[in-house]
Amino acid sequence: MQAAPRHPVPIFPLPELVLFPRATVPLHVFELRYRTLVRDALSRERLIALALLKPGYEADYHGSPPFHPLGCLAQFEEVEWLPDDRYNLKVAGVSRVRLDRVVGEFPYRSARVELLPQHPFPEDDPLVKIDQRALLDLYQRMHVLAEAAAGKEAAGLLPTLTLQDPFERVVNSLCMMCGAPAAERLELLAEDSVLERGRRVRAILEHNLRPRPEPPPGPEGGGEHN
Repeated sequence: MQAAPRHPVPIFPLPELVLFPRATVPLHVFELRYRTLVRDALSRERLIALALLKPGYEADYHGSPPFHPLGCLAQFEEVEWLPDDRYNLKVAGVSRVRLDRVVGEFPYRSARVELLPQHPFPEDDPLVKIDQRALLDLYQRMHVLAEAAAGKEAAGLLPTLTLQDPFERVVNSLCMMCGAPAAERLELLAEDSVLERGRRVRAILEHNLRPRPEPPPGPEGGGEHN
């Protein structure tokens, strides 16, 4: 298990985004306080904690809007400094964390974090591989639909997932792409068992990828009825 950070971790609270361990996400950082957060994190352990903002955050967005205590520790993989002092980042989830005591408020919040363990499972178990193949089949369907809807370039932005990837990476990447509301994705992150999380996200994907019935045909003719 990843060692706990030595220092309080900067918190980057965001609406709608729930990061999972072993998954990656691009971030564009433009607010002054979070540009400062990036610079400080780069000078320390290159770690931040992504947290989901609670509903109603808009009322205090520029202050200290409340966030859920369950989050994900993330490490910088790529950092691009832009000429207007903004940043393009690629961060990778490291571990689920509980955000404990907030120890800093200005210019951004930072907190001590507790790393959350998960239930162990046998990566090479044939039943795990069967589950992984089923998830990858659903992922391929997602890829085809994304390409049909938005073109090859957009579909190419999806992560590459294969049977050689760790099961946890496949499960958690699909949790981020499954189309469930943020609150439901946070519930998936709270699940201690990767196997159970995989079953739950599989059910979500099967539901979302199910063909929708064609609407019944309307009345013939194009005139208005008075």
